[in-house]
Amino acid sequence: MTIRVRRVVTGHDASGRAVVKIDEVSKNIVSNRPGASAAVIWTTDTIPADNSGDADAGLKKVGTTLPGGTVFRVVEFSPGLSPRVHRTDSIDYAVIVSGEIDMELEKGNAIHLKAGDVLVQRGTVHNWINRGKAPCVIAFALIDAKPATAAGKTLNAFG
Repeated sequence: MTIRVRRVVTGHDASGRAVVKIDEVSKNIVSNRPGASAAVIWTTDTIPADNSGDADAGLKKVGTTLPGGTVFRVVEFSPGLSPRVHRTDSIDYAVIVSGEIDMELEKGNAIHLKAGDVLVQRGTVHNWINRGKAPCVIAFALIDAKPATAAGKTLNAFG
């Protein structure tokens, strides 16, 4: 399946008044592994973000994260999706919009999440596993962060 997400983006007109600049089904859809498709809703190159201008930051081609910035995406994970064990150099806020999914940590420990649950991912090794019969949709806000450190080691991103 390919995810379909309506995105509405506000901005300002020539007089400085608030207006809707974009109202469409997201066009920046990527799939980096079988069983997962992601709609990039918006990105920023800096923190704090710059709300000026009319460029469509949702069309920017990005990896999982954006160094020095943010990525907001909505991902659909199909049942039986291919594994992707990874760690990011970001703090990730995730909201389960629909369905259910397991978030597996590096030692095989898994936590089951369902619609309405939220997760804060702090630079840990993880994998998403959909063992159900229906797709799971998750909204992610990824904000650039320093690599995590533990036991005197720097834990860099991979995957």
